[in-house]
Amino acid sequence: MTFADKTIVFNSPKIMGILNVTPDSFSDGGKYNRVDSALAHAEMMINHGASFIDVGGESTRPGATPVSADEELERVIPVIEAISSRFDTVISIDTSKAKVMKEAVKCGARLINDVRALREDNALETAAELAKTMNIPSCIMHMQGSPENMQKAPKYKSVVDEVVGFFRQQIERLTQAGFQYAQIMIDPGFGFGKTLEHNYEMLKHFTQFTQFDLPVLSGTSRKSMIGDLLGRKLDERLAGDISVNTVACLAGASILRVHDVREAMDVAKIVEKLNSIK
Repeated sequence: MTFADKTIVFNSPKIMGILNVTPDSFSDGGKYNRVDSALAHAEMMINHGASFIDVGGESTRPGATPVSADEELERVIPVIEAISSRFDTVISIDTSKAKVMKEAVKCGARLINDVRALREDNALETAAELAKTMNIPSCIMHMQGSPENMQKAPKYKSVVDEVVGFFRQQIERLTQAGFQYAQIMIDPGFGFGKTLEHNYEMLKHFTQFTQFDLPVLSGTSRKSMIGDLLGRKLDERLAGDISVNTVACLAGASILRVHDVREAMDVAKIVEKLNSIK
């Protein structure tokens, strides 16, 4: 898959390092909301093997309140400029706002990662234009509801079937808007409008999401699906993360979106080795 001018071959699981430049993200809010600390953390994740750095300026944790596009830009643009001027890693912009997408790509982002699947005002048109003119792919995620209300009482007849159906509709929507099929990535959205049971049902049947022959992102890092099941606080979830990442990789995940890059790289290397054995 090509991200502007850089090609990544998904012949083994790749790692996306999370860089939240927000004061209120659920795990690391406030740690990296200065350019120097954000850049140092990005460098560490790149050195540990991250193929992507996902920069986000608005928290999407359950109950999070939205921020304006201008505030989001103030947070992310200096960080994207700093990373892109020093490293060749693919920078992903974690946003749902058309204005932020456009400005972030101008400053060096090569992937749009949208938890709202390009459904906000002008997001689809903007992302499609960036895909057409600059070869910028987009990753679309499934979410029932919005961050403000998504965990209040999520309900599905069959979570896997409904998420698969959502992707079928959204892939068609994106291609009709001008995306090439090979410019789309998908994310089932663990923890976004799903109960504990829904999350593990999706993990159990993760192979269903690979049927589109598109890169599938798995983002479970430090989430409540691990903490609630195991009774672990945020800083005690690494073993659970490694376990879930291993299951997802064995089921066909192309990208692991994680806080702990070095440990996720270990998972990816072991799965790559297993897949190489006939």
